[in-house]
This record gives sequence, C-alpha cells and structure tokens, in this order.
Amino acid sequence: MIAPTHYQALLREAPLDADPDSKNPAISGAWLGMSISGEVTAPVIYAHSGNPEDYDLLRKHGISVKGKIVLVRYSNPYSYRGFKALTAQREGAAAMLVYSDPQEDGYKKGKVDPDGPWGPEYHIQRGAITYDFMVPGDPQTPGWASVPGAKRIPIEEAVSAPKIMALPLSWHDAKPLLENMDGPLAPKDWQGGLPFEYHFGGDRVKAHLKIEMDNGIQPYYVVEGRIRGSDLPDEWIVMGNHRDAWVFGGVDPSSGTASMMELTRALGELNKQGIRPRRTLVVCSWDGEEVGLTGSTEWGEQFADELRAKAVAYINVDEATSGPNFHGQAVASLAPMLEEITRTLQDPSGKTLYEAWKETVEREKKEGQQSGQFNASGASNQTLADTRIGSGSDHTVFLNFIGMPVLGLGFDGDYGVYHSAYDDFYWMNHFGDPGYKYHTLMSQLWGVTALRLANADLLPFDFATYASNIRQFVNDLSQANENKMWGQPLSAARSSEARQPALDLKPISAAIDDLEVAGKKLNESLKQKLSSGPLDPQLASTLNHGMMQVERNWLNPDGIPGRPWFKHILYGARFTYAHLELPGLTEAVEKQDWPTAKQQAEILERSIHNNTQLLQELTQRLQP
Repeated sequence: MIAPTHYQALLREAPLDADPDSKNPAISGAWLGMSISGEVTAPVIYAHSGNPEDYDLLRKHGISVKGKIVLVRYSNPYSYRGFKALTAQREGAAAMLVYSDPQEDGYKKGKVDPDGPWGPEYHIQRGAITYDFMVPGDPQTPGWASVPGAKRIPIEEAVSAPKIMALPLSWHDAKPLLENMDGPLAPKDWQGGLPFEYHFGGDRVKAHLKIEMDNGIQPYYVVEGRIRGSDLPDEWIVMGNHRDAWVFGGVDPSSGTASMMELTRALGELNKQGIRPRRTLVVCSWDGEEVGLTGSTEWGEQFADELRAKAVAYINVDEATSGPNFHGQAVASLAPMLEEITRTLQDPSGKTLYEAWKETVEREKKEGQQSGQFNASGASNQTLADTRIGSGSDHTVFLNFIGMPVLGLGFDGDYGVYHSAYDDFYWMNHFGDPGYKYHTLMSQLWGVTALRLANADLLPFDFATYASNIRQFVNDLSQANENKMWGQPLSAARSSEARQPALDLKPISAAIDDLEVAGKKLNESLKQKLSSGPLDPQLASTLNHGMMQVERNWLNPDGIPGRPWFKHILYGARFTYAHLELPGLTEAVEKQDWPTAKQQAEILERSIHNNTQLLQELTQRLQP
C-alpha cells in the first residue's frame, strides 16, 4: 500500500510455537495458480465476495472498478475463486486480491489454530483461479489428452486461462487496506469480522502490486495401480484421490491419500491370499488437481473410449476427513447402495455410520447449513446421499465428459486452515481426526463400496430412484423459474385468462413416469432372477453392460450450450462450482432463451425415452 500510508504486505504465514511444521523454511508465500504476471499501481476497491451482484451494487453507488485493484472475500456467500477472477476480469479490474475474513473461517467462528480448528491471523488460502468451469484440465488441450507431442493451442486462445493478475492475502495483510478505505459505508451483509466498519473505497487507498509467474510447461504424473478381475477383467471400478497439495495438505488431499494407501495395502493383502475381486479395480493417484483438475481430466480424456466401454463407476475421495460429519454424494442410481453399505459399518461414535450420517443430514437441514465445501446439501426425503453433484474435484471428467456413475465420500468438520500452511499434522492430530479413527473408517467404506461393485453378480443400480430424482430436478427447475416460464397475458382485458407456458414440461414429466415404471419393473425382475438360482454368465453380462450404458445415454455429444466439454444433460456445475441440475435446460430457462430451452427439453425427453426403452429391453431379457 502506497497511500494514504505505506504498508508492505508480508505474504507469509507466521510460524506457530506449538506447531513445528509451520516453521519449515520450504513453505511458499502467497500465490494463486494461473494468475498472469504483471505490475500495476491503482486504487483499491472493496467488492465483497466478488460475485456479479456485488459489482452491480458498486455501480449503483457510482463506483467503477475499471483499471482498479479489487479486494474480495473468499466466502459470504461461497463462490470459487476462479469465478471471482473471471467476474473481476469481465468488470475490467486490473487485479484481484482475495483474502480470508475472520467472520468466515477465523476468530468469529471460535478458537483459532493452535488453540482451535479455525484460521489464525496469518493464514493464507492459496488456490487456482483456472476457469475450469468452462473446460477443466490443461488449458491448451481442451477436450483431448495433454500427452507429449499433443497439439497445443496458444494460451491466448485458451478459454480456461485467466487474463487477470490475482493474489491471496491473510486478513493480517488485508486489514490495513480495509481500515484506510473511504467512500460509502458498505451494507450490513458486506461487513466482516474485523473491528471497524468496512467501506467501498474510492481513490484514497492505492496499492502497488507486482506478480511474476512461471508459465512454463511442466509434467504431471498420474500413478495408477490395478488388480485384474478374476472373472470380468474388462469391467472396471475406478477409484481416485489427488496427491498434490498447496503446502502440506493435511486434510486436502493427504487425508484422502493416507486412506487410499491403507485401502490399497489391504487389497494387496487379500490378493496375496488369493482373494481377488471379480471385476478389475483401478486405483489412481491424481496429480495437478489443484490447478484445474488436470491429472484426472487428461487421464480421462486419454482413455475416454476405453472407460465408456468398461467402467462401472468412479469413487472419489478428495478430503477424507476434517471432522466427524459424513457426506456421501452419488448419482441417484447408486444412492440406495451407498446407504445400504453405511448400515454395515460402525462410526467411531458407536452408532452405525448410517445413523451418524442421518443425524448429520437432519441437523444441517434444521440449521440450513451447506453440506460439504462446494454444494448445498441435495439430500431429499428419499435418500441421505447428496445427488446434486457440482464440480471442484476429480469426479468431474468421469461424470460430465465420460458419462460414468460417480460416488464421492468424505467426512468434514470445522476447518479454517484450508489451502494454508497450517493444514498439517498438528492440525489433524489436535482437531481434524485425533487418533485417525475417521481415516480408518474411510478406508473401510471406500474398500467395501468398491468391492460391492466389483463382486456383484448383477450391478446394484436402482433406476427407479434415478427417475424419481430426475423428477425432483424438473420440479425444482419449474418452481425456481415459475414466473419466467409463463408468458404474459396478451392484454389487460384478458389478464384473467390462463397464461400459456413459454416451455411445456409435461412431455418430460410423462417420460419420467415411464422411466420410473420401467425402473421398478427391472428392479423386481432382477430380484426374482437372483433368488431363483445361479445366473447364466452370458445373461448377466448382457444385463450388466446394459445397465452400464444408462449413464452414457445421459451424454449429449454437443455438450451444454456455450460449454461443449460438459456433456451430461442431468449434471453440470455453475461457475461457482455449485451443483447445476439439467444444466443446458436450466441455463436457457434462466436466460429466457426459449428456442434453446425447447431444444434442450427435447434432448432431455429423447434421452429419457432411450433409457426407458433400454430398461424395458433388459426386463424382457429376464422373462422366462
């Protein structure tokens, strides 16, 4: 800061006496992946959470951020830092500073590290600002694998590569900027946890910012291990966790990596004893997740055709545990299986994992809390599993590009040191998971889920539940956009007459009803077949491959309008990473682009019909 007074930002995290790892000289300073290099001197404007509506409010107060440095908060409400960067870029800002306010993850929440789980004064949330909600993975190979010799587009043409300078700050470094700002008083919901009033800013606070980034091309390494299936080697259960971390990554991702190492050790022991799964297990350690979901995306793109032919499902664990609260995500066809498995495992509290999970979901519903880092809980009355799956982790390529059913497993809790140097052994041993009981439970849950899928005679999909879930998606879309979806009366004289909907969803609703009936009939037929004696291997293969095809049938080869990489018509992600159901249809309705909405509705209806027909054909195969 060069005006109204001088302050040199530390851009470093102070060591904690109680935590020896926080004194490691190799800890990096503050940086954000995929920022551009540059140098600027400009006024600083406080833009709250850096979402589009925040800039709308600044405009109402006559404040432009063009050519200025914007200072934004990580949360309140949550949005992915890359979306904040894209929004600032679109607004013409020269640079973005993003800081952790103590109201969201610091002393306003409770005791801070080393005395509690929340973020201390100097904690810095590093991270990437890649626009991977447009295209994940290597920005220069959009839609194909980034392998040696691959075609690479110029970085200037890469839609997922930011064009703005960006830097993270601790609240210690943000405080001098905020407390010196003039301009109008910021509204109540923009106020934070620091002990003074927050203002929008104007020309009073000026800062000099210089960023130098290494933008050379470097290798990532995906490490995979396989146990070849004894009976069905060409049917794969894929599991993965990323191992790259911003510093130590005690929770993110090393808790998941530790659970995966224990899981693979146990599977290896079983293998030595001659106990092999019927289907092949593929276990992957992803690199580069933190800078654009890169390792998993490129691996998925490289082997997309093989995965579409062979993969049963993908099971993702990112952060295994930052606390005791279980959150399970699943496409709805696998949600009943996940619940069934949790009834067989014991939570460290002494209850079954299912009972502990149910209590967490009920408590969070009552408190109106968000479930997990990125997504508001999608648990309905029918299932505890969150069936509203956004982006932000390595499942993205498998669900949205390849069309594989996915599950996501994680335990969470009060976690204020995300992406900071304080996310380490000390924090995990004292606050995250003392005794590593939840790490152990994660290895058990992950392994049992994988083996349940690997050893099933008939794959445990429930497509009646899927149909019910899709109906909920359509109802939610209709309710959220009720006013937009109805045309206006032709004249005041006819205002009492029924208005015609701009988009008629009745054909889709009827198609969903047919899908649900087909799903229920298939469920019954499968149960009867399993109870009537040994299965003919050829029939089992036909049924399983048919059921594996259902998820693939939700892909639209042309992708979502404006984001062709994302091909799943039921699942997508908003630019904030939050879940977005029926993405092509929903975005068209929200824009009131009725020609596109009609086209997307027809694509959805056609896919539902195709899957209904597929389920009916499978049921006919089971008839004597």
